[in-house]
Amino acid sequence: MSEASTEQLKRTPLYESHVKMGGKLVAFAGYEMPVQFEGVMAEHIWTRTQAGLFDVSHMGPCFLTLEAGIGGGDDAHAEISALIETLVPSDITSLKPGQARLTVLLNDDGGILDDLIITRPLGDAAQGTLYIVVNGAMKEQDWAIFEKALAGKAILTRADDRILFALQGPKAVDVMADFFPGCEALTFMQHMPFEVNGQRCIVSRCGYTGEDGFEVLIPAEAGLPLIEEMYTDERVKPIGLGARDSLRLEAGLCLYGHDLNPEISPIEADLAWVIQKRRREAGNFPGADRILRELKDGPAKKRVGIRPLERAPAREGAEIQVNGETIGVVTSGGFGPTYDAPVAMGYVTAAHAAPGTKIDLIVRGKARPAEVAALPFVPQNYKR
Repeated sequence: MSEASTEQLKRTPLYESHVKMGGKLVAFAGYEMPVQFEGVMAEHIWTRTQAGLFDVSHMGPCFLTLEAGIGGGDDAHAEISALIETLVPSDITSLKPGQARLTVLLNDDGGILDDLIITRPLGDAAQGTLYIVVNGAMKEQDWAIFEKALAGKAILTRADDRILFALQGPKAVDVMADFFPGCEALTFMQHMPFEVNGQRCIVSRCGYTGEDGFEVLIPAEAGLPLIEEMYTDERVKPIGLGARDSLRLEAGLCLYGHDLNPEISPIEADLAWVIQKRRREAGNFPGADRILRELKDGPAKKRVGIRPLERAPAREGAEIQVNGETIGVVTSGGFGPTYDAPVAMGYVTAAHAAPGTKIDLIVRGKARPAEVAALPFVPQNYKR
């Protein structure tokens, strides 16, 4: 984000908790957010082996509801899905109750405006609404797009005044089951509603680390004491943005504004899987001409994993060369604590995208050896 004084920055409901827990606060997506607590390396390893708690309240949770209201079962779901499908290329209509799907918001050229998760709620009485989480830095843009495109047909309700937290790692399910009995039955990208102290909340089995885990949307008055109690569990520690970034990079997950932007298509980004068969056949989504052409003929460039062959990490913006010719650019890079080596992602010409391809990274003016690597760098441990 651009430079801003702390007076301009927002604070999540967990701000006081971060200060109390010793978080080092930085500006991120318009908020004061903890970049680390104990230290990035320790927090990364803790999340891979125990349970890490992340404040993601800066994100953009919202509800999109038919103007006519909710209820009406599958017909109402089909109606709200048809509306959102004018903006995204995924099959939202086919979602089962309680199921979520990652998708992308597209411009008319097929470029990615944001990546987001759309969830169909459980229960006939809730049909005709969708629970959507967009990226924090893009939420004002995304919400404006929703409201303009769906004016008079659907109502947007923002929920970013609530706590949104993630509990990630192999011990997360056992901790969560103590607070949300029954959530252990969920599988990856499923959700269910709960009540905590009379307050409704949403528990989703998903995350941004490659580990099994959950995200919880909960009003602050119920969420603050719940998180305080979670911190008394020896398996749970707070985790900052630094480890969140190294975890998602090892897992091969994109960060909007870095690995994704309005120029890049989902096919170039290796996200063709977000476009289901029905949508490909209909071709009725923004940028369909370009996207369907790239599906058929292949894109000119592709997102790939990159493994530097020396210990120096490659950072965002580093040129990628072969025989002195620039063939791409690094979009995310750093050290992978679990992988125990530098890791990166970037875009290269399609001819150089095969794993094992030898490349050079221009780091501080010098060519450093690297190779294209398969993603993810570490196994993803989602509960399928």
